[in-house]
Amino acid sequence: MVAIRYVIRFSDQLSKSLMILAAVWALGLSILIVADIFGNNVYGGAIPGVREIVISSIVMIVYLQLGFAIRSHSMLRADTLLQVLPETLRRIVLGIGYALGAAFFLMVLSGTVAPAVWAWTTSEFWGEGALRVPVWPTRFIILLGSALAILNYCVAAMIDVFGLEDLARDQEFWSGEVNRN
Repeated sequence: MVAIRYVIRFSDQLSKSLMILAAVWALGLSILIVADIFGNNVYGGAIPGVREIVISSIVMIVYLQLGFAIRSHSMLRADTLLQVLPETLRRIVLGIGYALGAAFFLMVLSGTVAPAVWAWTTSEFWGEGALRVPVWPTRFIILLGSALAILNYCVAAMIDVFGLEDLARDQEFWSGEVNRN
């Protein structure tokens, strides 16, 4: 049980940290977009490369937030049906849902490894002209986000399917405090 507790703690802390990074990144991206619009309207010239930065940043922000969304049960699911099911059947349905989620992100992960390595080794870039944005950071963040999604679906399964709610509650996911009792 100690190992599971550390996995839950690691998953929670990493998910929170990446969510904060994504929020800061989104704020910076918003400032960049406003500056680009302002520059285009006031000075008659946009900031070069904003389009490429925005395209890659949106993908990265989504994958940085993914682990937190899964861990906080913010992903789309039909709770109405789950509430009327008997406990055993509810756990089975949750287990199937978590397994499907993990399988989906396993496919994303396995499908992104080769393109990520290719982008790294060939110095692949997006964009033409004044600013070219490297592709590899986006591809590796997709790998990181997918791996964390798989971990968090496994953590959710351990908690909801196998009845380890007390272990998860000890971690105090929302307050950031650890219960040492």
